[in-house]
Amino acid sequence: MTTYAVSVSEFKAHCLDMIRQVEKTGVAVDLLRRGKLVARLVPTTPALRGTPAWLRLRGSGVLTASAEESVLDGSDFEAMASRRR
Repeated sequence: MTTYAVSVSEFKAHCLDMIRQVEKTGVAVDLLRRGKLVARLVPTTPALRGTPAWLRLRGSGVLTASAEESVLDGSDFEAMASRRR
């Protein structure tokens, strides 16, 4: 991955421009404090940009119950609790 380094104070002064540049070019920015790396600004992967979380997670789960089986008990529902009174 291509990166370039800037001081935290320089980043603070130009953060919006740097964020736009990372977004546009895909080049990460290393943030340095007293010459030591403290953070890295990296672009997101193209597939994740604008994709809702539920779509990214679709198909990644495992079904452990049968279709008729519920993971909830009748007592978990307020409407059911009022019937028992």
